[in-house]
Amino acid sequence: MLYYYYGNKDELFLAVLEASYARIRTAEEGLRLRNLEPEEGIRRLVDFTWRYYLNHPEFLTLLNSENLHKARHIKRSGWIAAMHSNFVAMLGEILARGARAGKFRRGVDPVQLYISIAALGYFYLSNRYTLSTIFRRPLLAPRHQAERLKHMTALVLGYLRK
Repeated sequence: MLYYYYGNKDELFLAVLEASYARIRTAEEGLRLRNLEPEEGIRRLVDFTWRYYLNHPEFLTLLNSENLHKARHIKRSGWIAAMHSNFVAMLGEILARGARAGKFRRGVDPVQLYISIAALGYFYLSNRYTLSTIFRRPLLAPRHQAERLKHMTALVLGYLRK
């Protein structure tokens, strides 16, 4: 049935990637960040990204796999980039509102900011076993998860504040 519905394993993998990206972008839209004060919107985005990664480890596994393939599948997608364009535009609007209100510094690139937010959670989780061992700290313990979220939020908001 795989070949009937998808043609081959590569097409199935692309369909899974597209569906995974659609789920995270749809969930982000549900946050209604455009309706919030800029600082609260960024705070919620950091919180959401962190919790999404924690609750969907399969998403990180898919990203790891696709990166091992040098984005071979995503390059063939007709709409993953468009999904991200809308997200980046929304984030840019939040940053612009924050700058106009005198809360955020001007000139922040929304793509760079989102990559940083994603990286703060991704690295921690993708390296949790080695880092837990090296630092003798159970990084997935609830207390350490909460500390990480607080730290990430402070870093991102500290960077943005004027």
